[in-house]
Amino acid sequence: MTTALAGFLFGFDTVVISGANQPIKELWDTTPVFHGFFIMSMALWGTVIGSLFGGIPADRFGRKVSLIWIGVLFTISAIGSGLAPDPYSFSFFRFIGGLGVGASTVAAPMYISEISSAKNRGKLTALYQFFLVLGILIAYLSNYMLQGVGGVNDWRWMLGVEAIPAILYTVMVVSVPKSPRWLLYKKNARQQALEILNRVHEPAEAQARLDEIQADLDKDTSKANLFQKKYKKPLILAFLIAFFNQVSGINFVLYYAPEILERAGLAEQDSLFSSISLGVVNLIFTFVGLSLIDRLGRRQLMYIGSFGYIISLVSVAYCFYSGASSILLLTFILIFIASHAVGQGAVIWVFISEIFPNKVRAYGQSWGTGTHWVFAALITLLTPIFLDADNGVFGDNPWPIFAFFAFMMFLQLLFTKFMMPETKGMTLEELEEKLLD
Repeated sequence: MTTALAGFLFGFDTVVISGANQPIKELWDTTPVFHGFFIMSMALWGTVIGSLFGGIPADRFGRKVSLIWIGVLFTISAIGSGLAPDPYSFSFFRFIGGLGVGASTVAAPMYISEISSAKNRGKLTALYQFFLVLGILIAYLSNYMLQGVGGVNDWRWMLGVEAIPAILYTVMVVSVPKSPRWLLYKKNARQQALEILNRVHEPAEAQARLDEIQADLDKDTSKANLFQKKYKKPLILAFLIAFFNQVSGINFVLYYAPEILERAGLAEQDSLFSSISLGVVNLIFTFVGLSLIDRLGRRQLMYIGSFGYIISLVSVAYCFYSGASSILLLTFILIFIASHAVGQGAVIWVFISEIFPNKVRAYGQSWGTGTHWVFAALITLLTPIFLDADNGVFGDNPWPIFAFFAFMMFLQLLFTKFMMPETKGMTLEELEEKLLD
């Protein structure tokens, strides 16, 4: 539970910028390109670095040590962003927070996956996503409630308040045990690993799991090199699920929710308040996905999410194209959020953390999450160029963006049908044998 709270900081940090988007743009009079790169996407470039290289400290120093430092990074970022005197220092501290987000997507799901039993691994790992969307909701609520508190400096309070949960998380994560698989793989600490496994399993089952993990490590004495031919299948699967997660448009909608809703005809105050409804729906349907992931399985949830994506995104594109009412458009955006929460949102971190062998899991997790964040950064960087009402590619009507996302979700449906394996109910060692055959 404590480890999954890293997801709360991830969600809060990622979305809190939506409330500061417009005030910062006006304060520092930034161009669309500058605003997209330095203000909105700088945290995401930090996330890219944190995810691509987060596997190194997680493998070398352990999952637990990485989780502690993630809390420190979030704390520094929150305080620094709230006090930043100019766009350049602001971007630097947002970059620091991005490092924390990226590293958390490597260390937290991997740690939970390694310490859980096969029958509840999906549910427990998906708790990371649950707390992530809870963080998103709290960020929207926090932004709404802090309007008017500091006048022109409202945005500073919106960003700085994250230091409170960041400090609490850092203190709490010190008490979690180390990963038993990491203890065996890196330290050969059998007794310590067995003690931790005994917390999850009955004694006989714990010993069996210990022997299974040890046998898996003993049978492969090669160096931990991820980019080998035998790992081709999990590499492709991790890349594709991460790629499709971002070309669904989820971060585009979450980051720019107030601006998108303003384009739909809602007043500024109404659009910020309506953003809260996105967070509420996200949280409710993430809980639905959480309850189903170990019963229906990862693949079935991806089917449900894919169909929901396609229907909702086509409808949103049509609403913008035809000038339909803002309430109708908001309804389809909420269906889009629900589809994501049940499908990709519940599945992605679980699936990536399951499909790589023990020996290369940290680096495989970095590969999958790095792919996710590279595309997230690119989409966020390019979005202001397309959204800008005066000089944007599509003027003040973004319907082609949503049409593009809908087409990509049709491709995701094909990926789910023809390529994605089911992983529920199997130990990590059993999955290794299945995927490396």
